[in-house]
Amino acid sequence: MASLEGLAELEASMAALSTPMRVYVEAGRFTEPAPDLPELAARIRGLLAAVAADEPWQRFLRGYTPPSVPEICAALEPMETHGAAPFLARVAAVDLVWPSYRHLPAETAEHAAVRVVSLLGPEAGWWTNHDVGCGAVNGLTPLFDSLLAGANGEHFALALQIADD
Repeated sequence: MASLEGLAELEASMAALSTPMRVYVEAGRFTEPAPDLPELAARIRGLLAAVAADEPWQRFLRGYTPPSVPEICAALEPMETHGAAPFLARVAAVDLVWPSYRHLPAETAEHAAVRVVSLLGPEAGWWTNHDVGCGAVNGLTPLFDSLLAGANGEHFALALQIADD
């Protein structure tokens, strides 16, 4: 996916997974040469800062500073590519606190998530702040949060759901 059209499609597919004040997304092209996990973590840190600056969350995140890049790297767990689309769809569609509440219709989230994973390709790496094996979450904020991040060495995609109790 080297073309600008491919990047535009990645951005549009990620935008389809976003919901106001709950699911924040970002997609783009790395500007750094040979980006790796620290460069992806820097993009995650930027997304966390944008959430903290969003007016509805300011009262909950007063005084919050996103974790450092090394702290974000330490909080991330690798995820197999075959699990990325279902997990991304769940981050976008299912509320963290009230699982019976849906942010997006399941079919809409599944379609967009499959497209994002396809656009990044089979060689993309995927990370989450969940320990999939035991179900624990390495929170990136003082609230409930769920992150999925993917990168293929040229492009990245981030989805973060945040919720209060």
